[in-house]
Amino acid sequence: MSENYQSDSSNIHEYTVSELSGSLKRTVEDAFGHVRVRAEISGLKRAASGHVYLALKDDKAVLDGIMWRGTAQKLTFRPEDGLEVVCTGKLTTYPGRSKYQIVIERMEPAGVGALMALLEERKKKLGAEGLFDPERKQSLPYIPKIIGVVTSPTGAVIRDILHRLRDRFPTHVLLWPVLVQGETAAEQIAAAIRGFNALEWEQDIPRPDLIIVARGGGSLEDLWAFNEEEVVRAAAESKIPLISAVGHETDTTLIDYVSDRRAPTPTAAAEMAVPVRSDLLAYVDDLERRTKQSFNRSISQKREQLAGLARGLRDPNSYIADKSQHLDHLDNRLRQSMSNGLAVKTQKFGAAEARLRPQILERSIQGRTDLLANFDGRMSRAIMVRQERAQDNVAAVSRLLESLSFRRVLKRGYSIVWDEEGKPLSSVKSAEAGRVVTVEFEDGKADAIFGNRGTAIKKPKAGSSQSKQGQLL
Repeated sequence: MSENYQSDSSNIHEYTVSELSGSLKRTVEDAFGHVRVRAEISGLKRAASGHVYLALKDDKAVLDGIMWRGTAQKLTFRPEDGLEVVCTGKLTTYPGRSKYQIVIERMEPAGVGALMALLEERKKKLGAEGLFDPERKQSLPYIPKIIGVVTSPTGAVIRDILHRLRDRFPTHVLLWPVLVQGETAAEQIAAAIRGFNALEWEQDIPRPDLIIVARGGGSLEDLWAFNEEEVVRAAAESKIPLISAVGHETDTTLIDYVSDRRAPTPTAAAEMAVPVRSDLLAYVDDLERRTKQSFNRSISQKREQLAGLARGLRDPNSYIADKSQHLDHLDNRLRQSMSNGLAVKTQKFGAAEARLRPQILERSIQGRTDLLANFDGRMSRAIMVRQERAQDNVAAVSRLLESLSFRRVLKRGYSIVWDEEGKPLSSVKSAEAGRVVTVEFEDGKADAIFGNRGTAIKKPKAGSSQSKQGQLL
C-alpha cells in the first residue's frame, strides 16, 4: 500500500513556499476584495511611520488589521482599545508571517462605543477651551429665595425635588418644562437655561437665585441630550449658579463638568440647594441663647470691674490735699534755692571786684609795656642786620654783573648792531640793503643804513642831515 501512495504522490505538483503564499494571497483578495467588519479594537499600536496596527475581535475570534498613515490621518476620532467600530477594507495575506489581515480603508464608531468615542472627543474639545476649569465655578447661595428647575413636568424628578424642598426648607420654585430625551431635548434644555438668565427682577416672573437641571437615570443614549455641545455651552454661560442632577450617581454627562455643583441624584440636588429649616431655626435659637448669655456675663463682669475700680479710688479731697502740700514744699524749695543762688553770685562778684583794683592793672600794663619795648629793640637790631646783609648781596651781584657785562667788550673796540625794535643782530643774513640799524660803541650810538654787500662805508659830510648817521653803501 505504501508503494501505491508513493506512486500517487509523485504525480502531485510541487509548489515553492513563495508560489503557495502568492496563490493564497490572490485567492483571499479575489474572494474578499471588499468587506465590512464590526468588532472591538484591541492591541492598538501606532508605528513611527504613522501606520496603525490593531486587532479586531469579538467573543470568538481575532482578526489582525492595519491602517496606512494616509487613512489614519483622515479619521475624525481617535481610535482606542475597547472601542467598538465598523471597519471597511479588503482581506489580504502577509506571506512573511503566514497570516491573513484586513487593510482598513475606512473606520467609524459603532453603537455605544461610537457614542463614547464622540463623547470623549467632545470632552477634550470643551475642556481645552477652559469650560471645565475650577476657577469658573460659582458659589451657591446659602438660602435661595427662588429656585429654577429645568426638567420634565410629568416625571418623578420634579416631584422628588419639590418633596425634598418642602421637607427641608420651603421656598419658591419655578419650573421650566422641557423634554429630557429625544431630538429636540438638547435645544429645549439650552433654551431653558438661557431663558432663566434672561429674566429680570422688574418682570412679572422673578429671576431665580439658583438653577437645577435634572433628569432621572437611563442609558447613555437616553442621557445624550445633556452631552450636547449647546447644552454645555449654555450651562457655562449661566450667570446664575447651576446644579446638575442628571441620571444616577454612576452616570456622568458633560453638563456635570461645567456646572457649579454636581449632584448624584435630583433629590441630592434639592438637599444641596437649601439647608434644613428646622436645623437652621435651632441653630439661630442657639445663637440667640448664647448671645444673651454672653451679653449678661459681660455686663456682670463689667459691674464687678467697676466696683473693684471704685474701691481702689481715693477720696478726691485727700488727693487734692496731698497735692497742695506737695506744692507748698516745692514753693519753699524754690525760694530757698533762689536765696542760696543769690548769695553765691554776690560772693563771686566780690571776689571779682577784688581782683580788679587799679594797682594790679597798672602793674600788668607796665609789665606789658616793658615787654613791648624789649620786642621793639630786638626787632630794630634784626632789621639792621638784615639790611646790611642785603646790601652786601646787592654789591656782590653788581660786581658780578659788571664783570659779565657786554660793555667791557665794547671798551676793547667791539660794537653791537641793534635793529629797529632794539634787538641785537647776530647774523649777516639780517644785513638787508637799505635797512636802518643802530650801532653802539663804547662812547655812544650811531645810526647806519645797510648798503650792498662788499661796498665801503663813506663818512657823511659835515653839516648834513647825516652828520650823526653813517651809511653802508
